[in-house]
Amino acid sequence: MALRGHIVSFKGDPFFAPNDKVLVDINDGLVIIRDGIIQEVGAYSDLIDHVDNMADVIDYSDCIITAGFVDTHVHYVQTPIIASFGEHLIDWLNKYTFPEEGRFADPDYAAAVARIFFDELLRNGTTSALVFCSVFPQSVDAFFNEALRRNMRMIGGKVLMDRNAPSAVLDTAQSGYDDSKALIKKWHGRGRNGYAITPRFAPTSTEEQLLAAAALHREHPSTLIQTHISENVSEVSWVRSLFPERKDYLDVYDHAGLLGLRTVLAHGIHLTESERERCAETKTSVAHCPTSNLFLGSGLFHMRLAKNPKHPIRVGLGTDIGGGTRFSLLETMGETYKVGELTSYPLDGAKLFYLATLGGAEVLGIADKVGSVDVGKEADLVVLDLQATPLLAYRDNHITSTTEQLFLLAIMGDDRTVAATYIAGHLAYSRENSGTAV
Repeated sequence: MALRGHIVSFKGDPFFAPNDKVLVDINDGLVIIRDGIIQEVGAYSDLIDHVDNMADVIDYSDCIITAGFVDTHVHYVQTPIIASFGEHLIDWLNKYTFPEEGRFADPDYAAAVARIFFDELLRNGTTSALVFCSVFPQSVDAFFNEALRRNMRMIGGKVLMDRNAPSAVLDTAQSGYDDSKALIKKWHGRGRNGYAITPRFAPTSTEEQLLAAAALHREHPSTLIQTHISENVSEVSWVRSLFPERKDYLDVYDHAGLLGLRTVLAHGIHLTESERERCAETKTSVAHCPTSNLFLGSGLFHMRLAKNPKHPIRVGLGTDIGGGTRFSLLETMGETYKVGELTSYPLDGAKLFYLATLGGAEVLGIADKVGSVDVGKEADLVVLDLQATPLLAYRDNHITSTTEQLFLLAIMGDDRTVAATYIAGHLAYSRENSGTAV
């Protein structure tokens, strides 16, 4: 099969190179796909003779075809509490999050939420994500079963949490290690699934548990590590009181052996300069979650500091459902721009789309497989319709460059803009059918 449309992708990082050096822009392009893999990408006129049957060409001539979006931080188990009113982080966890996550002891409930979660991902053009499950192994089983059924490249893991939460959602350092080890054996590398070792954050894990998580990663180095850091000022103070012997929040994780190329820290709003330098030195990544940070009043992430060329940090975008308010990475890009404006570092359309595609894939260590429209990569693609709404169509008529179009999509786009989502070359969502095809 083949897709025809305006192909936009990235071959480098626009934070450190001019857009014309890293942006792939083929106005009338063709993506030829065989067995779920991109075989050829180029101008329609150059490649159409390589297609055996014209009936296999799906025409999206009025749309942009780009890599499927990559969400670098989201909690599927918080889908039922999205848009819960009026709390800052710690109160929000106690009032909404922990009680809801306790419901995931029920495998049927977990499976039902997983179905809704994946439907929403596809409807919003998200094809890969790094996902927090709950403390219960059955929540992980439900997540990976659904990912396997839909053949999506997903990464997730069981939350590790042995203190400072209701007893119903606590494990122990040993049981968390044992359960995670069994889940890694069961799911890691099965289909397109990958496992992430998942201590929730320092306040809810003892040093013993953090050390056990690091040991588990050493035993299974192809897994990822995901946790939270410096989301809220009160949280930072709490960590200081819980770990007085550590020099800062990041040092809690560093001392335990949890930093590195395969570690993703969510938020990082209040990281200090020395912490950012240490993240860069250890190649530890950060997931920027603007809708959540604004909704919970946590603060403004400073992309300019994260992308300091002297010690740059890899950054991806996260929806952080359910503190986050949107599954849409298009809308997340829009909020990223606004946070950038408030911190005197506005981002253009190329930078925003890079963060949501190739940049996110680099953060998750899957850029060799997804994240750009490249020969040899898996055909996880999203089709974006610039005529999706009357105002969007009208505004697009006044635009003269692809970078401007990308910015328009980031500011005005939402789930209505997603015309189709492809998973390994298979139509997984079509707006015309208002549902999933897998």
